[in-house]
Amino acid sequence: MTIRHLKIFLSLIDNSSNMTKTAEVLNITQPALSIAIREMEQYYGVLLFDRIGRHLVLSEAGRRYAERARHIVSLFDEMERSMRNWEEDGTIRVGSSITIGTRFLPSYIRSFSSRHPGLDIRVIVDQSSRLERCLLNDTIDIALTEGLLTSSELIAAEYMDDSLVALCSPSGPFKNGERVSVKDFSRCRFLLREKGSGTRDEFDAAALRAGFKASPSWESISTTALVEATIAGLGITVLPYRLVEDAIKRKLVSVFHVEGLDLTRRFRLVYHKDKFLHPGLKEFISLVMDFSHSDGEISFHGLF
Repeated sequence: MTIRHLKIFLSLIDNSSNMTKTAEVLNITQPALSIAIREMEQYYGVLLFDRIGRHLVLSEAGRRYAERARHIVSLFDEMERSMRNWEEDGTIRVGSSITIGTRFLPSYIRSFSSRHPGLDIRVIVDQSSRLERCLLNDTIDIALTEGLLTSSELIAAEYMDDSLVALCSPSGPFKNGERVSVKDFSRCRFLLREKGSGTRDEFDAAALRAGFKASPSWESISTTALVEATIAGLGITVLPYRLVEDAIKRKLVSVFHVEGLDLTRRFRLVYHKDKFLHPGLKEFISLVMDFSHSDGEISFHGLF
């Protein structure tokens, strides 16, 4: 089995199993494409695609094979790039949650780019669940997230403490600094981040540990929208302290505490266990891991 076979197989998947379109993209004939897929299926003794009428549908075996194939092709492509450009490996693809992308990632990139101006750092800021899919599909190299992971294919290193805070309007239902019971808290009207975000995943997990499940009246991808709705007295919200610190200092919202509800969490740096970490990527990882422990001075000692 060759890299060419794997690239043909993955291109067919990426083009919705359309033989005509895939052949055009790869600049090969449809018979050559069919032969390559048939050779793969004969080699492994499984059907990578189910034939339904005149259409191809990726089989379960094909889905499982595709995940490994992407990483093999990625490793090969990275080897090719690094051999052709030994000193600078070109591009680092970083995925980030909204919290980290808003407050910390610009500083990480500014510090790193001042030392490596030739490296292009490309960023995606998205939900933690989507970042996990990007890591598994190898469309990003690393992810910085506070969300919970589900795949055993990923390695996560915790690197910074963080916390969520419960907020309400200064007019109530709770006073600033007040301690309330989980029972009273669970009866509130909740204004929460959307499902799949790291903040929402962490809050839902904390709520379940405390013995209840929140059913939000509002769901939003926008922290600003949730804060404004909270200020207006439309409900209570739970958000990262680092994103609402200004509103708290300006006393636009009140912070209250819920007994028995643990809202502490950790930021995580995540990458695929089979990912090839070239020197530039290793150095960027070290910068992130050390950044929060050095009072603004970047240290590059010893993760690898």
